[in-house]
Amino acid sequence: MANEKKPVDFDGLFDEKLAQYMREKAGQYTEKQWENLIPKLYRQFGDITIASIGTTPTKYFSECSDEELVTLLCRYIEEDVPVSDFLCRELEGRNCPPALVSLLEEGDERLLTLAVNLAGENPAAFGAYFSILERTEDAELKDAVVEQLKGNADAAKERALDFYERGVERDLMLEILSRCKARDERIYDILLAEFRTSGEIPMHASYLAAYGDTRALPVLLEVIDREDINYLEYQELKFAIEALGGEYTRPRDFSNDPYFKEISEQSQMPPDFDPLKKTQVN
Repeated sequence: MANEKKPVDFDGLFDEKLAQYMREKAGQYTEKQWENLIPKLYRQFGDITIASIGTTPTKYFSECSDEELVTLLCRYIEEDVPVSDFLCRELEGRNCPPALVSLLEEGDERLLTLAVNLAGENPAAFGAYFSILERTEDAELKDAVVEQLKGNADAAKERALDFYERGVERDLMLEILSRCKARDERIYDILLAEFRTSGEIPMHASYLAAYGDTRALPVLLEVIDREDINYLEYQELKFAIEALGGEYTRPRDFSNDPYFKEISEQSQMPPDFDPLKKTQVN
């Protein structure tokens, strides 16, 4: 197509203009002032007409249909052109269009993490998100998906419960379920049962703290009072108890605990201590 838009390196064009501007204004701003000024200049750049393309960076993308915008995003990645922030902002404002969901379902692995961040917490993308969790081994991609699902956990709840019951990514499902705001006995029972039986006390105590159901307090208080817990477990349990409005005040001695010793030794090091740096004394 003659009018088909191509990936334009707007960031590169901005960097060129910025370098010129900084030369012209040399000595007029401190480093800190430049840090504050550059984002403002970048926003202004979005509304400046670029002669070579006949429009502004902002309009270059806003004039695209949803499908054109997603196709252009793919071309940026395929042709190894830096993805413009103006493109990302435009796509983020499109309320997760079907073309972006299709990209999540079928897209190149190189695109998926970016596509997840652009789709955000919109439930329209959740079916694709759970499909990604079921099929990918990419830890970074899984983390990106889970962050979005946690941000709108109530909308993800039923799918997360289904995955949990089927034994799919159970730890990730617990992380999502613990962020649900609406109370659900199924979630509380699962989080409590996992805390009691998993053996991973710190992680599962944090899930109970995140969920915020104060009925878990007696169980947390019972476990923190055990003599066999280590210092890291104690710290996470104490945090969970306090997060739920409780308090644990019995004095405990962890002076022989290896975790406590390690943390104490690290805290006693001078701020500029580097154990790998050798100083020669004459």
